[in-house]
Order: sequence, then structure tokens, then C-alpha cells
Amino acid sequence: MKTLTPRVRHRSLIDLRPVGYVIGLLVACLGLTMLIPLAVDIAEGRGHWPAFAESAVLTFAIGGLTALACQNGTEEGLTLQQTFLLTTGVWAALPLFGALPFMLGATEASFTDAFFEAMSGMTTTGSTVFSGLDTLPRGILLWRGILQWLGGIGIIVVAMVFLPELRVGGMQIFRSEAFETMGKILPRATAIAAQISVIYVALTVACAFTYLVLGMDPFDATVHALTTLSTGGFSTRDASFGAFQGPMEYAASVYMILAALPFVRFVQMLNGNRVALFKDSQAQVFFLTILAFVGVSFIALLHIFPHHWEKSLREALFNIVSIMSGTGYASVDYMAWGPFLITIFFFVGLVGGCAGSTACSIKIFRYQILFAAIRTQIKRIHLPHGRFAPRFEGRPIPPDVMSSVMSFFVFFTVSLGLLSVGLALTGLDFVTSISGAATAIANIGPGLGEIIGPAGNFGPLNDTAKWMLSVGMLCGRLELMAVYAILTVQFWRA
Repeated sequence: MKTLTPRVRHRSLIDLRPVGYVIGLLVACLGLTMLIPLAVDIAEGRGHWPAFAESAVLTFAIGGLTALACQNGTEEGLTLQQTFLLTTGVWAALPLFGALPFMLGATEASFTDAFFEAMSGMTTTGSTVFSGLDTLPRGILLWRGILQWLGGIGIIVVAMVFLPELRVGGMQIFRSEAFETMGKILPRATAIAAQISVIYVALTVACAFTYLVLGMDPFDATVHALTTLSTGGFSTRDASFGAFQGPMEYAASVYMILAALPFVRFVQMLNGNRVALFKDSQAQVFFLTILAFVGVSFIALLHIFPHHWEKSLREALFNIVSIMSGTGYASVDYMAWGPFLITIFFFVGLVGGCAGSTACSIKIFRYQILFAAIRTQIKRIHLPHGRFAPRFEGRPIPPDVMSSVMSFFVFFTVSLGLLSVGLALTGLDFVTSISGAATAIANIGPGLGEIIGPAGNFGPLNDTAKWMLSVGMLCGRLELMAVYAILTVQFWRA
């Protein structure tokens, strides 16, 4: 009698060594970076430097050992699955180690608070659980700025190199834009990343020098330059940018706008195409959107501050640019400006900057594609037999890009709703729940309301809410689907 043997389906497991190798190297580099605030603490002379010494040794050792253990798996390039894991793994691992100085240092933060602060820094969200910033050691304040600065340059590289290849949220529309239309000028992604880094450093130095000339002391100028160009928003003062009102608000607005523009255009300008930025439709719509919101806010503020047109213009410009770019600085408590302007600030935060910048949120190009689809559908309704195709910058939008963008809007809305409900279930009020969810997923910074508004912080929230917000910040920074994809069964079966 013939026996039947079951057929076994063999599935190859994902090789995690290449992922571990890169993450280990980056963690080790983060440990070396801790030597900078260590030196600052030594120079300050308040005796807080051992926290950074311990954190640096631990971080460098674990990162280095992980890289050495995984080194034998780096012969081949990354697969699609490994790239997804790497993208998410880096943004999960670095805040884990970046939290060490907050736990061991003067803040003596709990693990939850320390991880929240580090995640907020790396994702350039700018939400903070710390108060009494004016009295904290300079090493801690600088470390917060460094985390945001590293997160800012990191997300530009991810947006230009990884997300287009992963077809996340419609970012694939920039794959040919970044690496083909530049043609012979910059044929390799590594060359683009290198030039972007140079531009990023140059803008940061220029921003620090500008702040210095306008009256900030060297330390404040350095930290605020780091958090301005990263559109992060961490400040050295509890009053945020309210401590530096006047001409510095105009200067900060300029640099926040520059940071929210597509850096690949700066690269093209550096390589001879002087009009690349000005011909970019994203940049054009971004400027027009800022102009419209600033104009409306300016008119509304004139009714609140009659005969103070300069103050109204300055506060409207600074705060609109800060929220729209996702920086999250606050120069005033705009919760006192009334429900109309508060509503504007909420929706401005859901617009965002340009793709390939340090800005966050939904981003301009997705709205362009959404409206292009709407216009096309209206034309088809009017002329059923006509042939119309949505276009972006004069070119037809590929079906996969359109599908990705629409999926992103759905995921964003659903994520915002679920996180809002989750926060409400922890006991938070309606305004805190929905604005907290929005500020986390859109990586904006301050929320609305008395607790997490521009005059408050996230410290009073319960631990469950902080962990929910930390996850929201991670998902939002990586365009949602880069994280959600690894949570599916199909991903691990592929």
C-alpha cells in the first residue's frame, strides 16, 4: 500500500544580518556623537558629563558588537524586505539608545519619558516632556538638538533613496526625477546624498551665524540652528522662540522655508541648473499656500492687535511657517487668538512641506496629485467619451503612484482616527486626543489645548498615551506604510 507523505513548502527566512550590520554601525556612530555634548558638559563645569560618558561607551559597544556579529552577511545587496526592515529598524533603534543620556543625566527621566523625548527628537517632531529647559545642563540641551539634526538629514536620505524604491506613499514618482533626469551630472544616489549633506551642513552653519549676528549667544544659536534646519523645533528655553522675538523670527522663518523645500533642487542648482527650484511645481504651490495662510492669519490678527501691523505680520508669518513646515516653534501662545486661528493652525499642520525635505506631514505633492485626480474625474463626468489623464509637473501620473497616494490618504485618516480614539480611552479630553494624534502622525510638535498646547508640554500625559504617541511619531515620519508593511503576514511570507 502506497503511503502518502505531506508536501512541505520551504520558505526562506529573511537574512537579518545585513540589517543588523547597518543598524549596528549607525548605533556605534551615535555613541561617538555623544562625545560632543560630553565635551560641552565638561566645559560647563557642572559635573554632568559622566552621563554622556556612560551612554557613549554603552551605545558604541553594543552598536560595534552588533555590526561585527553581522558583518559576514553583507556580501550581497539588500532585498526589498531587508530594506523595509532597515528603514523602520533604524528609526526604532536610534531613539532607544538616544534616550540613555536622558535617563542617566540631570533629567533622570523614566524610560517612557526618555524614549518619548528621543523619538520626538529623531523624528523631528519636537514634542517634549521636559520643563525647566532654561536650567538644564547644556549637554542635554545640545543632545536634543543633535538628535533632531541627525533625524533631519536622515529623513532626506531615506526620502530620496529608500522610499521611492519601496513605492511608499507615491514617493516612487521622484525615483526617476532624482536619479534619471539629473543624468550625467549625478548618476549615483550616493553622490546625491553626499551633496545633500554638504548643503544641509552649509545651511545649518549659515543659520547659526545669522542667529549669532541677530543677538543669540553662541550656544543658543548653535542649538536653534540644528533644530531649525531639521524642522524639529526643540528649543533651549521653556518659552521656545518667544524668548527671541523680533528680527530673529523673520530669520527663522526664512530658514524653516528653505528646510521645507526639496533638497534635490538645491543639488541641481549647485550643479548648474540655476532655475531648478523655481520651476518645481511643489515649491511653487508651497510658497502660494504659505502666502495664503499668512495673509488670512495676518488679517485676523489685525483685529486682535489693531494698529500693530508689523507684530501681526511677524507672528502670522513665523507661526504659520513653523507649523506648516512641522518645526513646531512657538513665539506666542496662539491658543489665546481665538477658535478661528486655532482651527487654521490645526489644518495648516496637516499640509506639510515638500517631498525630499526635512519637513513632515502629508506633503504638498500628495495634495497636487489628489487635486489632479479630482479635476480629471470632473472632466470625465462632463465629457464621458473624452480621454483624460491626471498629470503632475506636465507628465501623466502612473497608476501605481496614484494608487499609492490615495492609499496614503486613507491610511493617514484611519491612523489619525484610531490614535485619537486610543488617546481618548486613556482619559484625555477631545482636543488633547485629536490634536495629540495629529501632532504625532504629522510630526508637528505642539498640540492644542491647555495641556499640550504651545504653552504646555507632554509631560503630564500618562505613560500609555506617551507610548501611543511614540509609535505614531515613528509611523508618521516613515510615511506610515513603510512601517505597516512589516506588520502583515504577507511580508514575512514573501
